[in-house]
Amino acid sequence: MSCQHLTAAGDPAPQVSFAHGCQDCVAAGERRWVHLRVCLDCGHVGCCDSSPGRHASAHYRADGHPVMRSYEPGETWRWCFADDQLG
Repeated sequence: MSCQHLTAAGDPAPQVSFAHGCQDCVAAGERRWVHLRVCLDCGHVGCCDSSPGRHASAHYRADGHPVMRSYEPGETWRWCFADDQLG
């Protein structure tokens, strides 16, 4: 089954560089995250669900932007939160 969100997702430039890290962790004074993710609607950079803040999925719940991609070097996969589907 094909996910319409994954098919329609853009690829905006990340709002911050990889070296800067998770936008929400940094804003809260935290520097502990495991992996970074980029929202494919707006470019927000958040941490993965293995991180204490889980800011990528929190961004989806707050803003409704369904698709993110890995922001890890060498990784190109995408994830749709709405359909729980990898792309």
